[in-house]
Amino acid sequence: MNDRRDTKRYNKRPAPVQTEEIEGQLEGRNALQEALRSGRTIDKVFIASGETDRGLQRLAAEAKEAGAVVVPVDRRKLDAMSFTKAHQGVITLAAAHEYCTIDDILEEAASRGETALIIICDELTDPHNLGAIMRSAECAGAHGVIIPKRRSVGLTATVAKASAGAVEYMKVARVTNINHAIAELKEKGVWIFGTAAEGSIPMYKADLTGPAAIVIGNEGDGMSPLVRKNCDVTVNIPMRGRISSLNASAAASILLYEAVRQRIG
Repeated sequence: MNDRRDTKRYNKRPAPVQTEEIEGQLEGRNALQEALRSGRTIDKVFIASGETDRGLQRLAAEAKEAGAVVVPVDRRKLDAMSFTKAHQGVITLAAAHEYCTIDDILEEAASRGETALIIICDELTDPHNLGAIMRSAECAGAHGVIIPKRRSVGLTATVAKASAGAVEYMKVARVTNINHAIAELKEKGVWIFGTAAEGSIPMYKADLTGPAAIVIGNEGDGMSPLVRKNCDVTVNIPMRGRISSLNASAAASILLYEAVRQRIG
């Protein structure tokens, strides 16, 4: 004799799993907090049903006050929606980030009365790397990050989480062609410093006190040949250990803080 309850149990379909990142989907408490602080438009907040954490409840209340719809959902739904698999009981749907222009980045530097400091990411594909670079860039006081539209990660949920909220404050220009962007920066007086293991000079000898854009190459192949050719200078980070290369985000952090060191004297 068939047990209908068993049939229902075994025929029950699992919840669909998120397989593609959505720009505007933010995961975790820090991402929501920074989105609220920056004044970003928040459409909806999904919060785990029965969540009693006061900090999260406060964030949900702030989001509701800002005009967002707060929806309590089962944690299994959050798990299915999550791409990072570390949603901390909350997933936010916010207005997609607006990308800026190169002029916007240069105007940001001018408005602060500072010399431009920019990071150019040459076809980075790892969202954790881009997020970490944005975090370091924001901490170092850089004025913007430039990424290409093709063969590169955009401002996804994983990038936002890895940036620890920096995505809310860092200007990001998404350009059709990195080499055209480099040419535009050169026309506006910005020097282009490419990073490579075989760079022509150690980073300590590069003058990063003037308007500067630091190019970080792809995780596997480094800078593309044409981008390398279009750099004014290629610099290397002195290596003393047995491993001959650094993670892209680590290299970016080192170069950014070398620029900071030079600029503060």
